[in-house]
Amino acid sequence: MTGLLGAGPADTVMGLLGAINSVGRDPRRGGYSRPVFDPSERELREWFVAEATKRGLDVTTDRNGIIWAWWAPASGSFEDAVVTGSHLDSVPGGGEFDGPLGVASALVAVDLLRARGVEPRRALGVVVFPEEEGSRFGVACLGSRLLSGAIDPARALSLKDRDGNTFAEVAAASGFDPGGFGHDPASVARVGRFVELHVEQGRGLVDLDRPVAIGSSILGHGRWRLSVSGEGNHAGTTLMSDRRDPMVAASRIIVDVRAQARGQLDARATVGRIEAVPGGSNVIASRVDLWLDVRHPDDAVTLGLVESIRARAMALAAGEGCTVTVVEESFSATADFDGALRDWLGEVLPDAPVLATGAGHDAGVLAASVPTAMLFVRNPSGISHSPEEYVEGWDAEAGAEDLATILERLLMQT
Repeated sequence: MTGLLGAGPADTVMGLLGAINSVGRDPRRGGYSRPVFDPSERELREWFVAEATKRGLDVTTDRNGIIWAWWAPASGSFEDAVVTGSHLDSVPGGGEFDGPLGVASALVAVDLLRARGVEPRRALGVVVFPEEEGSRFGVACLGSRLLSGAIDPARALSLKDRDGNTFAEVAAASGFDPGGFGHDPASVARVGRFVELHVEQGRGLVDLDRPVAIGSSILGHGRWRLSVSGEGNHAGTTLMSDRRDPMVAASRIIVDVRAQARGQLDARATVGRIEAVPGGSNVIASRVDLWLDVRHPDDAVTLGLVESIRARAMALAAGEGCTVTVVEESFSATADFDGALRDWLGEVLPDAPVLATGAGHDAGVLAASVPTAMLFVRNPSGISHSPEEYVEGWDAEAGAEDLATILERLLMQT
C-alpha cells in the first residue's frame, strides 16, 4: 500500500497526514478512535489550528465548536465566501483518511493557491466540523446540524455518550458554553459556496479507473435504537424453557433486518452496535439495545423499511416473551447537491465522473442552506470505516490539485 501515512514531504497531503498518524490509534480495534472532544480529537484540533496559523490564516472557533480558518481578500469582506474542509473525528476503529483527508487537502490547496499567486476576490474559509461521525453522541454531523438549525440545541445538549456524559457536560469540560450552541444564521449566511473533499467510501472510482469524482447526491439515511426487554436472571439456575431472553430475540431481529433489506432494491440496513444490560457472561440479559442504520435513495422507502423492521421486531420479540421499543435518533433526507454548482465543477474537471454516495457528510446537511458540492478521492480498497481504508499518495495529491483549481475559479469570480 503505497498510500500509507507518513509518506511524502511535510507540505503534501500525505506528509500532513503523516504528522498525525500516531494520534488516536486504537490498539484493540485497530485503526483510529477519535471521538469528539476526546483528548485525541482535541489534539487534532490543535494540530489544525497550528497548521492554519502557519499559513497566515485567521483562526476562530465558533460557539458550536466549529473551527474556521480564514484567508480574507483585499476588500476585507466575508460575504459570499468560498468554504472547504471536513472533520477530524472518527468512527470507532476507523480508517486513516475519513475526514482528515479533506482537512489536509484543504490546507495543501491553500499552499497551491499561494504558489500560483492567487489574490482572492472573496474570502476563503477552511472549516473543521465536530462530531461528523456521531460516534460519541449518536447523531451524525452534529456540528453542521447545530450551525444550520437542523437540530434543536436542547436535544443536542441532552445527548449522552456511553459513559452517561451529556453533550453539554462534555462541551463545558472542553471550554465551551453550552448555552451558546445552536443555529448561527450569520455564519451560514456568509458561506456562498461549500466544497467538501472526502475519500470515496466505495468502489465507484476503482471501477471507473479515475482518481477524483464529483458528488451528485447522498442517500437518505437514519439511525434508530431498538431496545429489547426481557427478564434478567441467573445463567445456571434458569431452565431454558423458563427464559425470556432479549439476546435471543435481538439475534432474530438482526437476521430479519438483513432479510428485509435484501428484499428491497437499493436498500441498506445495518446493525453495527449491540449492548446487553447488565452485560455479564453468566447473566441472562434484562435488556439488549441495538442500533439500526437504514439507507435508501427514496426517503419514503427508508421510512417504510424501518416501519416494517419495527413491526417484525415486535413479533419476533413477543415470540421470545420479550418486548421492543424503537426510537429514532436521527434522520437525514436524501440530499442532492446544487445542480448548477455540480455542472460547473464538471466543466472545470471534465475528466471527473459524477457519483452518488451512500455515506453521510456535513456537505449534505449544509445543502439545505447553501450551494454545496463534493469531490471524492479514489479508495483502492473500496473499504471505509475500517483500518483497511486507504488512499494512494498520487491520488491524494491529485485531489488537492483539483480542489485548488475549483477554489481558485470560485475565488476569482466577480
